[in-house]
Amino acid sequence: MIKQIPNTLTLLNLVAGFAATIYAVKGYHEYAAFCIMAGMLLDFSDGFAARLLKAWSSIGRDMDSLADVVTFGLAPGAVLFSMLVTSGMATLPAFAVAAVVPAASALRLAIFNNDTTQSSSFRGLATPASAFTVISFVLAAEYSDSTIYDSLSASPWFLSLLSLTLAVMMLIRTRMFSLKVTGLQWKGNEERYIFAASAILLLILFRAAALPLIMVVYIAISFISVLTGRRAPTPLP
Repeated sequence: MIKQIPNTLTLLNLVAGFAATIYAVKGYHEYAAFCIMAGMLLDFSDGFAARLLKAWSSIGRDMDSLADVVTFGLAPGAVLFSMLVTSGMATLPAFAVAAVVPAASALRLAIFNNDTTQSSSFRGLATPASAFTVISFVLAAEYSDSTIYDSLSASPWFLSLLSLTLAVMMLIRTRMFSLKVTGLQWKGNEERYIFAASAILLLILFRAAALPLIMVVYIAISFISVLTGRRAPTPLP
């Protein structure tokens, strides 16, 4: 029974994504954002539990990807669709624009599952990071005093650009660092420590308004690492 704990956490991740999708369709973007964040916590927990209990399985791996497609692909796509419709875009074009996020998420996860070079870092933006980018604007608009985020969240042009940009970012082959820490030493964890320090500083200075900026910093550090040769792109398999 104890060996099923990781799979149970994975299923709860999927349920969180399902709940987020329902909230998004009904227009409760804030609740959807919190459900997606719960899914992120569960996504981390199932992997941690699997390592702790030594309960790895092919079924668990497949379930994890399926849950991620729902929570980090379908749910943020539903949030974008609802926000686009709320901003005044017609239903059909809003659907077409938002649909690229779950489609790209599914393709990105399929590539990840068959790419052995992504064990310590990623090629392209990971689906949880893409989902967090979407909900960061929702939470920043709701909990910060910045009118900029209110304007961006109500702009069909910005939301369309965000959707297409995230789809491209998930499918590019540029290396992006993982947040998984294998040790506390500085060497080998430079990007992680710089990112963590930057994120904490931004949160202290700007609070909820810092959430979208944190993702900008993550992407910037990843690209700088590639440009400076720290994580040179590897050839396609």
